[in-house]
Amino acid sequence: MKKTIYQIEYQSKLDVYQTQRAIKFVKDFFEKELAKKLDLLRVSAPLFVSSKSGLNDGLSGKEKPINFEIPELNEEVEIVHSLAKWKRMALSKYDIYLHKGIYTDMNAIRKDEVPDFIHSIYVDQWDWEKSISEEDRSYSYLKRIVRRIYSSIYKLSIEVEKKYPVLKSSLPKEITFISTKELEKRYPNLSRKEREDAICKEYGAVFLYQIGEKLKDKIPHDSRAADYDDWKLNGDILVYYPLYDMGLELSSMGIRVNKDRLVKQLKEKGELDKLDNEYCQSIMNDKIPLSIGGGIGQSRLCMFMLQKAHIGEVQVSTWDKEEIETLKKHNIYLL
Repeated sequence: MKKTIYQIEYQSKLDVYQTQRAIKFVKDFFEKELAKKLDLLRVSAPLFVSSKSGLNDGLSGKEKPINFEIPELNEEVEIVHSLAKWKRMALSKYDIYLHKGIYTDMNAIRKDEVPDFIHSIYVDQWDWEKSISEEDRSYSYLKRIVRRIYSSIYKLSIEVEKKYPVLKSSLPKEITFISTKELEKRYPNLSRKEREDAICKEYGAVFLYQIGEKLKDKIPHDSRAADYDDWKLNGDILVYYPLYDMGLELSSMGIRVNKDRLVKQLKEKGELDKLDNEYCQSIMNDKIPLSIGGGIGQSRLCMFMLQKAHIGEVQVSTWDKEEIETLKKHNIYLL
């Protein structure tokens, strides 16, 4: 059974000053490496979008975004959960050529998140999107892009170890691919999260694909919005985290829906009314390109690379005051 935060014996391998320098090193190195591997242009991005536009990430569909009125415009806007949809629109707006793409720093507030050692109300990630052709909408193309992203993560781990020898890399050179249905067959008696932990412990780094597709119990491995990822061509990059003996998600990504998959998935979720919003209409009327994209957690990546016990050691957020004091007794000091 995996360890909890209060069961581990922990002492940070870097002090606070070293940690701040290391965070910058991790972010600078990975950002450049990702842009090079995927041929991405850095762009500016919104903190909030119009509530009517349909551009916000619906996540699982249960989370409610923070919204507010702009009196001068007589319009309601909402703080983004992520830029999953906005990026695809931006590919067209910024005239991005085929097989090139964009990336940006995404900052979000997810008020319905339950904060713990790997989850925060404040979310920071690199959001990226790349223009593709109809022929690219395949499992083989998805694997190619995943391998490029993972090679950037692996290279980063080697560079971190060179710079900070106390931080020994635990990542394998290659990533393993497995579908949610194959994972279910492999571990039929385990819960969904336990399956992730088990497969990550076995292989070190895994791309778990076809998230959103229903398993034997007619429920997906994990919930996904119906209007951006194609559930047959998406997935998560997971790595084994020795400190907690568990799998840790670093990235969620996928090939985006075309017209047929958009309608099919919206129908399956009972959300066909969304077809009328600006974003879905852009897909239905071929106004935005086919694409692949995803998000890579910045604080998650820093936490993993710097072998921290709590995400609050690499980002500033809001936590329960009593919890903060309890964590100090276990040598865990939040920023």
